[in-house]
Amino acid sequence: MPETSGPVSHPKGLYILFVTEMWERFNYYGMRAVLILFMTKALLFSKVFAANLYGSYTGLIYLTPLLGGYIADRYWGNKRSIIIGGVVMAVGEIILFASASLFHSYPSLSLLLFFSGLGCMIAGNGFFKPNISSLVGQLYPDGDNRKDTAYTIFYMGINTGGALGPIICGLAGDTGNPADFKWAFLAGGISMIISVAVQVVFHHRYVTAPDGKVLGLTPERVPVKLLQPAAIIAGLALFALLMIGLLYLDATVINYLSYLMLAAVVLIAVIIFRDRSLTHAEKQRIKVIFIVSFFVIFFWAAFEQAGASLTFFTDEQTDRQLNWRIPIWCIQLVSALLLYTLYALFRKAQQRLSSPADRPLRLTVYGLLLFFLAGITGTDIYLLIRQEDSLLIREIPPSLFLSLGSIYIVLFAPFFAWLWPRLGKYEPSAPVKMAIGLLLLACGYLWIAVGVKDIAPGTKVSIIWITGMYALHAFGEFCLSPIGLSLVNRLSPLKFSSLMMAVWFLATAAANKFAGVLSTLYPEHGRTVVFLGYAIRNAYDFFLLFVAMGGVSAIVLLMMSKWLSAMMAARK
Repeated sequence: MPETSGPVSHPKGLYILFVTEMWERFNYYGMRAVLILFMTKALLFSKVFAANLYGSYTGLIYLTPLLGGYIADRYWGNKRSIIIGGVVMAVGEIILFASASLFHSYPSLSLLLFFSGLGCMIAGNGFFKPNISSLVGQLYPDGDNRKDTAYTIFYMGINTGGALGPIICGLAGDTGNPADFKWAFLAGGISMIISVAVQVVFHHRYVTAPDGKVLGLTPERVPVKLLQPAAIIAGLALFALLMIGLLYLDATVINYLSYLMLAAVVLIAVIIFRDRSLTHAEKQRIKVIFIVSFFVIFFWAAFEQAGASLTFFTDEQTDRQLNWRIPIWCIQLVSALLLYTLYALFRKAQQRLSSPADRPLRLTVYGLLLFFLAGITGTDIYLLIRQEDSLLIREIPPSLFLSLGSIYIVLFAPFFAWLWPRLGKYEPSAPVKMAIGLLLLACGYLWIAVGVKDIAPGTKVSIIWITGMYALHAFGEFCLSPIGLSLVNRLSPLKFSSLMMAVWFLATAAANKFAGVLSTLYPEHGRTVVFLGYAIRNAYDFFLLFVAMGGVSAIVLLMMSKWLSAMMAARK
């Protein structure tokens, strides 16, 4: 049975997975926060090329988990795949660090290293991302009501990393000097090494099923030759080379990725609907998944402007000058609260990890707490030595704004977890919730469009517009992302559950690629772009495009909601 000390306790393995995923998301979101800035300010790519490359990269990031999950299920197992994927991503960040160190002196070599680093990130993510999430549910017996709470805790780990990554990587690399971008990539690489180390040290001891069996081990009857280190390394090298080639091909030669994704969706649909064993009701539910996945593309395509066009906007048209003077006594008060929190965590670890078998984990937790203690104390000592009454914060780097979405999610997750059950019989159906998510997305873009209307070129606007937009987008994500995932899991026939999840991932991949394409429309002074007959001359026109896209999608999905609900409830 899982180790518990009360009705709401969770297996220690959940927290191992939490920390592993948190550091990996730190790596991904931190690197993503500076990626478009590095391309335009260090490598001197045009905004159009950089945005298109960004879309190709993020599209492949969400496409490769389909293959990585397949290989893990049949050959490598979850544990080996997570560790291997993490190592490859760490290597990718180190290669990007080298690229960012050489772009001045060896531009051709830097460019080669840049594409190689992105290819490794794509390949490694394909093995890491689909496997760690699948382990969370396996920690609990069937029917355990703690499972939903476990995924909420795990989701908080994702967003904790998503919040910390852009802040740390942004402060380290986005300093205004292009030569400093390398430190952001190095910080991402270090976080990935920590993530892998946690899995290597603690997986076998704590990530176990209710019966005590270690989860994620190698499947039975796998040919020994496929598990030889030489075979694994050769396979990974070929896969990484393939990703480098596919990324370069899509970004510089021919935009094939969108057609590949469309072909994959059509193939999956043909495979499923030609299966005669499926009942009419099952086919109706599968149709619902395909339909909502289509609408999800519009949401994420607009939402993922954060890493490209919205970063351009934040960098160029947002007044990020704060000139805030924070009294030292306020900082000391916060430090005291943090020190008390560290002490409380120390006492909790002392109680929960008191057995001799937990000694390695206990010492690791103590070490991390000591690290944070040293950081807080060192900061306080530094401020006292300066002998100043206040700390001046002049400007916020543009990359830090990408942490806002995750911060809002961490702050407001309890509210949305409380809201839906309280509505009782008035709780909206899943399609209606997703339509509300699209509507909130449109409202976010309407908010920022109002902020930039009628401003002169080069005029900077208050940060209230970008921060308010990210808040509305986060609320929209609450209504769409977890609801959609739950819908896919609930409606998928058992024999096609993996394929239907593949459809969801394909929709997300297509949305990220589409996001890059749409980011190429971001206006530059003196340039007019026409998209489907709509002329985009300034930021106001650009943002109105997403207001229309999100609003029309929301209205159409809302009009279809009763029909979709009837299909979901089909019995025959």
